[in-house]
Amino acid sequence: MSKSDDWLEIGKIVAPQGLSGELRVYPVSDFPERFEVPGKRWLLRSGDTEPQPIELLTGRYISNKNLYVIKLAGVENCNQAEALRGCKLMVPASDRPQLSEDEYHVLDLIGLEVFMQASGELVGTVVDIIPAGNDLLEVKLHESFATDKKQKTVLIPFVQALAPVVDLASGRIEITPPSGLLEINN
Repeated sequence: MSKSDDWLEIGKIVAPQGLSGELRVYPVSDFPERFEVPGKRWLLRSGDTEPQPIELLTGRYISNKNLYVIKLAGVENCNQAEALRGCKLMVPASDRPQLSEDEYHVLDLIGLEVFMQASGELVGTVVDIIPAGNDLLEVKLHESFATDKKQKTVLIPFVQALAPVVDLASGRIEITPPSGLLEINN
């Protein structure tokens, strides 16, 4: 039995597409390259505990359906494709796409503690990331910091100028908000 946390599910095969063995995949991954860039993926058949390696040949996104249509090596016709309905596409958990230095996985940010860079004061803990033009960190205020007890959380734009230090290793973000941003200086 493999531990399921060794694997990330990236999509689920929902149906054959056409007659030549193409498959429709419903994505659960934010990274299009996992369906569009040819190479090795893993297929978890229902009932199996270990994913089997499989070769992705091509893939394209169908935007109005939020589906990818992919072609896997060895799946040549509709019957073979039908046999894969309900299978999951996996990648090893270690196979996170490479991020540039100032990109972070959302899951890595949740739970980090947020400190004022100037004073070192604990502001609170990141509880959510809200995707916007610039992602917003939703920070649950630490009770020592929340003078206004009604205000439980604050939104901080996740930009270099306001959050210059993100230290995943020590689990902290340091922020330099302009006064008034946190609405707590009153």
